[in-house]
Amino acid sequence: MPSSSTSIISKCTIYPDQKSTLKPLHLSVSDLPMLSCHYIQKGVLLSSPPQPFQDLIDSLKLSLSTTLSLFPALAGRFSTDSAGHVHIVCNDAGVDFIHANAKHLTLATLLSPPANFPDVHPSFKEFFAYDMTISYSGHHLPLAAVQVTELADGVFVGITANHAVTDGTSFWHFFNTFAAVTKAAGSGAKKKIASYPDFTRDTVFNSAVVLPVPAGGPTVTFAADDPLRERVFHFSREDIQRLKKQANSNRHNNDGWKTAGVNGSGNCNGNGMVAAVNVRNNDEISSFQSLSAQLWRSVTRARKLDASKTSTFRMAVNCRHRLEPKMDPFYFGNAIQSIPTVATVGDIVSNEVGFCAELLHRNVIAHDDSTVRRGIEDWEKAPRLFPLGNFDGAMITMGSSPRFPMYDNDFGWGKPLAIRSGKANKFDGKISAFPGREGNGSVDLEVVLAPETMAGLENDMEFMQYVTSFE
Repeated sequence: MPSSSTSIISKCTIYPDQKSTLKPLHLSVSDLPMLSCHYIQKGVLLSSPPQPFQDLIDSLKLSLSTTLSLFPALAGRFSTDSAGHVHIVCNDAGVDFIHANAKHLTLATLLSPPANFPDVHPSFKEFFAYDMTISYSGHHLPLAAVQVTELADGVFVGITANHAVTDGTSFWHFFNTFAAVTKAAGSGAKKKIASYPDFTRDTVFNSAVVLPVPAGGPTVTFAADDPLRERVFHFSREDIQRLKKQANSNRHNNDGWKTAGVNGSGNCNGNGMVAAVNVRNNDEISSFQSLSAQLWRSVTRARKLDASKTSTFRMAVNCRHRLEPKMDPFYFGNAIQSIPTVATVGDIVSNEVGFCAELLHRNVIAHDDSTVRRGIEDWEKAPRLFPLGNFDGAMITMGSSPRFPMYDNDFGWGKPLAIRSGKANKFDGKISAFPGREGNGSVDLEVVLAPETMAGLENDMEFMQYVTSFE
């Protein structure tokens, strides 16, 4: 395994350049379950900046200060009141800024792994702050940190943010604004912000229900030290379209729909079997649903599970546009729910890809306003932390989204070369979806699996035929 040693050059606190006027923000029904999750860690790999590196560091500090004034929640801290409600106090306490050095690493080293070790380079995990930090720690730690790591011929900008404060939509909105402010400052212009964050707390997710927190605070619900492999598989638009055509062509060729499980938020009966779901037959299975279905099928086959065992595929969905009336698309906070789709291993591996694709498709389109509200009501009846992990050896959890504008993070000298993540929230079966760098509907899947399962996936020709290239 390649080794690395990233050294910290300096660390400081960056404060907003204007005082916040925001009142404390109540953590919502979608925020609170994330208190047991790690901070989000995502970052961008860039070519070398045109200016001296210390000038870049100074510029990034100034633009981060400006950006925090627009996103004051990230510069605050958590506070729990006497009734047990958790709030973000927007007190301008600031975020950590870290300048790190890994000049022994080149872009080629990081992006062109050797044939005998094709996994994601382990050094990426050193490019983030707050490793394995639980979001509940925001009571005493900053809610965000930025680490800028200097490489031999490039730079990595990694942002760590509290998952009870941001979901993927909010996270990348902050990241995009930070990059845009930096780019504008470098050109001598003042950045005009196209979309300001919405800190409204009068949505359906706001609730007076108190989440019981274990004594000493929550802990993650998965074993963070299990042996894992991590790879990024790339899928071009053309290959995904080929897979989509395959999924749609055989979606109705099976008679097994009635014996497969669906949505755990109200569309299954007590045995996990399909209940009535109204789906128009001409609704097309999407590209991403097709890709997710193929991954579910291939990983399940690689795990060599008993045919009678039940497998669950979880997808995180953005609820902002699913509610009526719709939420502001730039609502800042978590506005997500997890959709579990279940089926037996035997059904998954014996049917064609359209079988799994149809199940995922039905669940996604059924997750409408009433389903979102029912999920909120269910949580209020039994408030709980989010159970993240692979508890029975047969689960897959899909996070992030190829729709997030990750490659829009141009700090002034070009778009990113790659998107990478840190150690946070990784376990056997955790998948993160990124857009491909070339855009146009291409997708990268960051796949984290047990070593023996990854080996099986790599040898699954049905899966690998759709992989355009992999890093």
